Amino acid sequence: MSLIQHVTQQEGIDREEALVDLFLPPIDRQVSRQEASDRRLSFESAISSGFLGAPPGGKTVRRVISYDVIPKPDEPVQGEEYGGLTPYKVSTSKRVAQVIATVLACWFASGIVFGFAALKPILIKEGVFRDLCTPEELDADVEVCFDQDLRLNFFFSLASTTANVSALPVGTLLDRYGPRICFLLGSFFLTVGSILMSLAFQIEKFDGYTIGNFFFALGGTCVFLPSFSIANAFPKYGGSIVALVTGAFDASAAVFLFYRLIYDATDGTFKPETFFLMYLLVPVAIVIAQLTFLPNENYKTVPQLEMKINKAADAMQDVHSSDDELPDNEMWKRRKARSARRKERLGKLDDLIGDEIARKLREEKQEQKLETSGVWGALHNKSAKDQMLTPWFILLTLLTVLQMVRMNYFIATIREQYTYMLGSVELASKVNDFFDIALPLAGVLATPFLGALLDNVSTPGVLLLLVFIITAIGIVGSISALWAGYVNVILFVFLRPLYYSAMSDYATKVFGFATFGRVYGTIICVSGLVNLSQTGIDALTKGQFHGNPIPVNVFLAISAFLIGTALVTYVTVQVYRMRKRLDEEDAMTETNTEIGSIMESLLEEDEPRGYGTVTRQRQPWEV
Repeated sequence: MSLIQHVTQQEGIDREEALVDLFLPPIDRQVSRQEASDRRLSFESAISSGFLGAPPGGKTVRRVISYDVIPKPDEPVQGEEYGGLTPYKVSTSKRVAQVIATVLACWFASGIVFGFAALKPILIKEGVFRDLCTPEELDADVEVCFDQDLRLNFFFSLASTTANVSALPVGTLLDRYGPRICFLLGSFFLTVGSILMSLAFQIEKFDGYTIGNFFFALGGTCVFLPSFSIANAFPKYGGSIVALVTGAFDASAAVFLFYRLIYDATDGTFKPETFFLMYLLVPVAIVIAQLTFLPNENYKTVPQLEMKINKAADAMQDVHSSDDELPDNEMWKRRKARSARRKERLGKLDDLIGDEIARKLREEKQEQKLETSGVWGALHNKSAKDQMLTPWFILLTLLTVLQMVRMNYFIATIREQYTYMLGSVELASKVNDFFDIALPLAGVLATPFLGALLDNVSTPGVLLLLVFIITAIGIVGSISALWAGYVNVILFVFLRPLYYSAMSDYATKVFGFATFGRVYGTIICVSGLVNLSQTGIDALTKGQFHGNPIPVNVFLAISAFLIGTALVTYVTVQVYRMRKRLDEEDAMTETNTEIGSIMESLLEEDEPRGYGTVTRQRQPWEV
């Protein structure tokens, strides 16, 4: 999920305070270049909203007003001196190795618990939780009994809940102490999980399965979250690196699939206890990489590097007051050396994030993306508490709760669902096997296209697409046919990465970066906690509905359709109102521009007034 640059922001500031701070800055305070740039953006926003006349030439800058860009005057603006490693100070080969190692760590560790559908048949064959079966069920030689199946599904639901809920505390740990402690803790948790899982298969009546899987989920989060920061090692290719990390997370679900293929190929001789002991190589490798060549701190973000560029472009840095005491030859020699070092740094920084033209094009492209979304800046000037009381937050949270329960329920029970619907264990196994391959593969294949979709389609359009796919899954998932099972799997595996990407994209655009951690973290935590109800839903399906999953699937699909439709309708109406207000402000700006042009022409000309001619004198700053 990430992948998100934090900008110094101010919460709860109203328009009047912003304009006062913008146009009447404190006299005795030196404004940093980054702050000046942010003020310039806010100035352009004020122009586009009709508060001032248009810029020269009558060209109006169309921009949704966002007060996220206005820094607090009493806090330092994030800059090069506030932590972060400058990429060009690390060799290119080492940075490439860091990216490769980070992606591999995500691939083997970040989300392996979501490969439960591939691991479950092995657990059943090994008799995990078989002691929970009744004598009657054992005499009937059922493949998996009622209580055993519930316990196995709880094994997964607890892990998936942990993966979601732990994102908030792990993210806080990452912000405070950096990536090293997260990777080391993640390796420790993965080690504990591997040992507990291995011992559980060797010691009778020792339930190390559930707690071991819990530590796998916790360790995966500790590895996944800090991995996004490696994108800043190559800022020009940051988007591609983020896509690789995200794809590696989805691909990590295939770890248990690969083991199951080996398990089946060896007729079960490659025991789980051996596999989990061998898996200890993964956390050991992560520790070695972290202690040898992985960065100890995050690389500087693009805004920080742009600050360095602004500083390096300032030729006044070549002049020091102490130079006046030196002979002329020595003074010019030192200034020339400083200039050479400054231009060298500037060249390296341009290589990292592009020259001035490339940066300008990137900024214009980003502005176009934000305008295309239609929702950028909707709640940026509100506190997190106020944001959480709006339908923007409530409807998204409700939809996410339903979708998370539904997706994890499907992952945990796909084999049981299609065993009932198709009336055949063999056909259900085919659907399950197809799902095991499609889940990690679709996450990797879909990642490059998700960015293009979110950048070029408006937010209401993306939400409408989500509701369409959710509804289609509800319909196809209720059809008792093999083809419907395959179609359902295809829709599901593409919906999962799309939904998580669209949710985080929606949160950044609507709520802003200043409150993103609290708002997004709350959505994930609430959804994760509600996900514990999955065990109750599973019990309801097997008990009240006698194993028929259709009633639960239909209920979840209808609920998601109603809430999703309400969300799409609300967002669409709000976007229409925002654009209508902007059009009115643009019309006001054009009127102000015309009046300003007339007044300027009148003031610049000598006009006869009464008995003489009054000539307007130019002010010093106009000469």
